[in-house]
Amino acid sequence: MAAPPNFEEGQSTYRTPRFNGQYYGWWKTRMHDFIMAEDSELWDVICDGPFVHIKTVGEPAVIVPKTRKEYNDGDRKSIEKNFRAKMILVCSIGADEYNRISACQSTKEIWEALQTAHEGTTQVKQSKINMLTIEYELFRIKDDESTQDMHTRFTSIINELHSLREIIPRNKLVRKILSVLPSSWESKVNAITEAKDLQNLTIDELIGNLKACEMKKKKDHERREPQKEKNLVLKADNNDSSGEDADMAYLTK
Repeated sequence: MAAPPNFEEGQSTYRTPRFNGQYYGWWKTRMHDFIMAEDSELWDVICDGPFVHIKTVGEPAVIVPKTRKEYNDGDRKSIEKNFRAKMILVCSIGADEYNRISACQSTKEIWEALQTAHEGTTQVKQSKINMLTIEYELFRIKDDESTQDMHTRFTSIINELHSLREIIPRNKLVRKILSVLPSSWESKVNAITEAKDLQNLTIDELIGNLKACEMKKKKDHERREPQKEKNLVLKADNNDSSGEDADMAYLTK
């Protein structure tokens, strides 16, 4: 899931995540979490539509909407939730997006209109899923790419798929990361495979393990470099000495 460039963590937990028409997947996930933290029933309003107040009348019984005068305290609270959910959505979008949903009557209509506009129809969503799946299957670590950078690229693909309701099991993700590591990591991969239960190993645990190994490799390399330079200097000095001895031997003849 792509995040806005130059985005800094630490947004206010009291204000709704702002959506200006870009990075819909990023906004949608945070909007869901924000609403659930506010009141989980508000998310029910968005997903299932507004609470409708009805009564049964007549014989045979017929279900009809209540009039405003017939609302009880519970009905009025549910109406407040309907408008609370709508207000949160409307206050979270910019003017251009508001024009897109201004004719919508319910929060369910608003949410679905934004989703269709930015994720496309079912056919478009499936095309996106197919492209991301191919990108996932062809994923490889780049030359000289750090474990952190590789993890960031990998997570972006997985989050995009997740936002489209395409979930890849955790154990498959772990095995995928292990499979894309270069041949120089073969001994480490074998060690992890033998020592860890890959069914329960999390990606964070795996990446932490790989980072620790990467840091150790880097330190070992830094320790070897001065010794290599020292050996080269000694070799150069020995070559110079050999050349001088040869010159002296030639001159004394």
